[in-house]
Amino acid sequence: MSSDLRRLPRIGVATVAIAVAGAGVIGAAYWVGGQKTADKAHRPGVVEASAVRLVAFDSCDKALAELKAAGVKKVGPYGFESPMLMERGAAPAEGSAQQKDAAAPGEYSGTNNHESAADEPDLVKTDGKRIVSIVDGTLRVVDAATKTVTATLKIPDGQPSAMLLDGDRALVTAYPNDAIAYDSPHPTMHGGRLTLVQVDLAGGARITGSLTVDGSYIDARQVGSVARVVVRSQPRLPFVMPTQGIDEAEATRRNKEVIEKSKIDDWIPRHSPGTPAEGPLYDCTALSRPGDYTGTSTLSVLSFDMLGSLGIGDGVGLAADGDTVYGTANSLYVADDRQSHAGILPADGRGKPMPGLPQASTTTVHQFDIAKPGKPVYQASGMVRGTLLNQYSLSEHRGNLRIATTMDDPGCCDQSKESSSSVVVLTRRGAELAEIGRLDGLGKTERIHSVRFIGDTGYVVTFRRTDPLYTVDLSDPTKPRTTGELKITGYSAYLHPVGDGRLLGVGQEATEQGRATGTQVSLFDTKSAQARKVTGFHVAGATSEVEFEPHAFLYWAAKGLVVLPLNEAGPTHRSAAVVLRLQGDSLTEAGRLTHPLGTQYGDVQIRRSLVVGGMLWTVSGSGMLASDLDTLTQSAWVPFT
Repeated sequence: MSSDLRRLPRIGVATVAIAVAGAGVIGAAYWVGGQKTADKAHRPGVVEASAVRLVAFDSCDKALAELKAAGVKKVGPYGFESPMLMERGAAPAEGSAQQKDAAAPGEYSGTNNHESAADEPDLVKTDGKRIVSIVDGTLRVVDAATKTVTATLKIPDGQPSAMLLDGDRALVTAYPNDAIAYDSPHPTMHGGRLTLVQVDLAGGARITGSLTVDGSYIDARQVGSVARVVVRSQPRLPFVMPTQGIDEAEATRRNKEVIEKSKIDDWIPRHSPGTPAEGPLYDCTALSRPGDYTGTSTLSVLSFDMLGSLGIGDGVGLAADGDTVYGTANSLYVADDRQSHAGILPADGRGKPMPGLPQASTTTVHQFDIAKPGKPVYQASGMVRGTLLNQYSLSEHRGNLRIATTMDDPGCCDQSKESSSSVVVLTRRGAELAEIGRLDGLGKTERIHSVRFIGDTGYVVTFRRTDPLYTVDLSDPTKPRTTGELKITGYSAYLHPVGDGRLLGVGQEATEQGRATGTQVSLFDTKSAQARKVTGFHVAGATSEVEFEPHAFLYWAAKGLVVLPLNEAGPTHRSAAVVLRLQGDSLTEAGRLTHPLGTQYGDVQIRRSLVVGGMLWTVSGSGMLASDLDTLTQSAWVPFT
């Protein structure tokens, strides 16, 4: 079973691309290497670009007519959602692996970003002098030199979930405490609300701006001082449900009437909902739709200058779904498995469909140019078969987009069926993102558990009972090929390059039957095409947040330290940060750090680790612990009291 805990709610300067993966029947022709070929069910490919190309609405009247027409086709007795679709609490964003690996004592580790030029939001941020945390639901600033709390700020608009930092400005996302009225006839009708809070950290911490919008937070990226926040919203339509004393057929009829009577303002996300200042986030002419628009959701991309006033985000809208963000300095991709928004979620909450739901799935890509601040400019579209694992399934390199997907045959979630995975390379040709190369047949009967693209090489881990680590040569993007396949027990859920042709994997060890037995850290030698496992570290019965949240991973190359949170099974459910020392082909435990227990402290589960001021800092809901980088002895304990 896949280890990625996908968020239900999930941008970059120069070129932005939004990838939307969704369920649906693929068109009658594929585009393979830029040539149109016959439709073959066994051949994954890119569908005809006209089916996915974005269409701008010429007027509000045309926008409303098309939104209504699409919505009526999708609405049911429970509105646009299945009665069994219970949106889980959002798991933290999938992270990345471009931390600052510096040797000088005064330097510091940043957020574990996928791409070094695109900063990702997280629970803890630092500028090398101060550490800002929202781990316990309160914004706290700790001075790294004096090791004291210098500012505390309770976010009045709700529970903080993620944060970006630029100079003396922080941008915090929070869910208002009253975002959903659970006693309403249809509590999930509007998809909740999100608040963005701007905080000035000069001389303390004070709120300088606040913006509440319709929808759920997906993710954000920051390049320079420009932050781009992606929000997923649903139309503001007063749907009824069968539980209100009517049967499903009557509920469907009434819901279609609701759509027919709707106005354009009901479809455009709004800011400051419920207040006299309420208004649309953007004009209807800033809304576009794919050719196969489903009529159920809107993605909004809001742009903010971190150093300026907050405003309402200079937004643009895309009538589509999305829940995964990948960004570089030049590009942004938002990906979605549409089945996770329109069907029954399985027990594991990972958004994969249960047997009996539509099996065909696709990943659609829309490319935008945002070289200048402000609204993105649409450029091209493309589509491939299959679903993504997370943002690491996407990689932009030398003008091409590499995508790793898993395609399931009918009976998708029965892993005895012939699921398999592919790596596809797309390039822009006019208004089309055309396929120029592909590799199929990876991990038959298995699903992707982790992906890492490093330069011209891709590493793909699939798993069912054993862990094949595939090495994919992408030096010729038109002819991707497998050059190595390493089969071992267990799997890696996160892969991190550690230099000198080595790759570190964090995941679970497993029996030969595929049953997970505890956290495993594996060191792979990838100097040759056939990777080999050099050594490993295993803790029976344990789990680590890194397995689904790479932001929790720290690699500090200057000292050869690998740090990850660890939760051990047992009556005490012990939480610690395990510190491993990587020297050549040796991976040994240097120690485990724990936070003080006691009724005066809060949650002692360690969430993040970072290096600041020559110290190793670990952060939990109860406080921050500063430890010597060499000996791991305690230097200071900073409680959150």
